[in-house]
Amino acid sequence: MAPLVVVAPFWFALTWLAGRLLAALTPLPWWSVPLAWLAAGLTLFWRPVQIAALAPVVGGRAPTTDEWSRLAPIWAAVSSRANLRDDRFVLRVVDSNDLNAFACGGHLVLVTTFALDHLDDEQLAGVLAHEVGHHLGLHTVALTAMHWLSLPITQVSRTAFVLQNVATAATDAFVAHSSALTALGRVCAGIARCIAWALLSIVYAADATANLVAHRSEFDADRRAIQMGFGTPLAGALRKVVALGHGGRAVGWRARLQASHPAARTRIARIEAVLRHPSNLQPG
Repeated sequence: MAPLVVVAPFWFALTWLAGRLLAALTPLPWWSVPLAWLAAGLTLFWRPVQIAALAPVVGGRAPTTDEWSRLAPIWAAVSSRANLRDDRFVLRVVDSNDLNAFACGGHLVLVTTFALDHLDDEQLAGVLAHEVGHHLGLHTVALTAMHWLSLPITQVSRTAFVLQNVATAATDAFVAHSSALTALGRVCAGIARCIAWALLSIVYAADATANLVAHRSEFDADRRAIQMGFGTPLAGALRKVVALGHGGRAVGWRARLQASHPAARTRIARIEAVLRHPSNLQPG
């Protein structure tokens, strides 16, 4: 929930200002704006909305007949080990050359065509178990909520950048003959630029926080996959990632802030340590 703590106060400030403006122009109370935004965000966790709207946004599609003939028994095995119904989560395929799978929203598990082509059935089961682990840990709920609350901040920041460009263009085109008006135009453009970057820095801070806590989420999802009995296949899938030249350790503080996953070798070492010492399965 740490990323929500970063973004929520600024989201509330913006929706409060919008609500005050709305209240001044209409009979509606100011709190109708933040309440409406929260209500709209809740629909993102409704299964039909995730299937119809969220899956296409992230590039997910229904598996083809051939893909499903392979995925169905693997998915059934993962669901059974997790004590879930086969239809608890929705499985979708992403046409991508990334060896990856990811969980999204509250119901979606997405796997890439590259993973389907390069992982064997056991490794694919380990990867899917890991993504189910994200859902069981409610990791995707917090991230989806963070991105939803970030949207007004991002949009206002973009608007401020547009206003900066408009102020600069208007100053150069219409008041270049007046030093006083030129200075005023520059000041307005500067204020818009400062507002834009200030808001954008909030989004960057929330993303960086999300990436930092995501490392713990990855280890937690690995632990859940091990508890389901898919630790060895998951480690095998990660070795395939390493063999293909992916999943390396981020170098430099900027890269570490931008990295949402720990190094694959680190995950493999932790998985193997837990497999050697099952007592480490207890949360810690």
